[in-house]
Amino acid sequence: MIMESSHIAHDVARVLNSTQKDSPGKVQLHVFDDAVTGREDRASIDKETLSPAQLEVVALEVALNAAALIRRRRAELADEHGHVGVLGTKTSEVDPVTEVDQASEKLIREQLVERVPGSRVLGEESGLSDGDCAGDGAGGEVLWIVDPIDGTVNFLYGVPAYAVSIAAVVDGQPVAGVVVDVKAGEAYVAHAGGPARRLSGAGSAGEGGEEVLRVVPAQAEASLGRALVATGFSYVAEDRRRQAERLTRLLPRVRDIRRIGSAALDLCRVASGEVDAYFEHGLGPWDHAAGALIAARAGAIVAAPDYAVMKEEKALVMAVKPGVAVELAELLAD
Repeated sequence: MIMESSHIAHDVARVLNSTQKDSPGKVQLHVFDDAVTGREDRASIDKETLSPAQLEVVALEVALNAAALIRRRRAELADEHGHVGVLGTKTSEVDPVTEVDQASEKLIREQLVERVPGSRVLGEESGLSDGDCAGDGAGGEVLWIVDPIDGTVNFLYGVPAYAVSIAAVVDGQPVAGVVVDVKAGEAYVAHAGGPARRLSGAGSAGEGGEEVLRVVPAQAEASLGRALVATGFSYVAEDRRRQAERLTRLLPRVRDIRRIGSAALDLCRVASGEVDAYFEHGLGPWDHAAGALIAARAGAIVAAPDYAVMKEEKALVMAVKPGVAVELAELLAD
């Protein structure tokens, strides 16, 4: 099955990157699966650095602490309608940031660097910790990629779909990823060489059940027409117009579309089988770094740009079960 998945990943990469020579401004995508992420030693981790499994443990502990802070602060700040106020905006006037986003990122940064001295943090709200451009954890150093609240609009309105996302990257390779569903009290975790898992009761210091996640393998009878596909939309009006046009081409070709409002959770839902595929253009590295690794370790085919690629470049991120991966890639390759 790994060999078959690798062939599918190769075909997806060919489809998505086939126009690169004719489109010099188009972002090159990396396509990977469980075979590519299957070795713990795939990145040149410094001998003094924790292993991928140990980095996963650190990320989980810190993400759980951040989730506890988010729950506590939301209870303190919500008005009589269950809404939380906006502190400011980012890419547009409808792209909010709250004081809880900032408090969560501050906690995460402090605790990650405390637990792994010498590591750096790239966060959605404050950028890279040392002030340089986005790096890739070169030279065996650990780069943490953090979204303190993925799904801020859901958080504002009390929609129960927002998460803390933390990934560890070494030499440009994701080696550990954790996504904590704050409201559900569940954590999705994976590391290079290990299985994707869902931990229930994650709001209680990680106590509870553990489920290994595995997507349905490639099947000859698989059809995109029977696939439930998740997606997301930009907060920039012109980008939304293009996304709507793309959606009108896709919608007649699939079972149905879901828009949940958290890229990290969408990627984890591919891993758990709750959706068959997810795609979105214009994500930041903090949106997809952890969830993409989790989906790949569960057996999904994943396409994503380098971690230095920011939202403005409007690159595609996709995670899909193998049986419909090439068909979906062909529809999205524009």
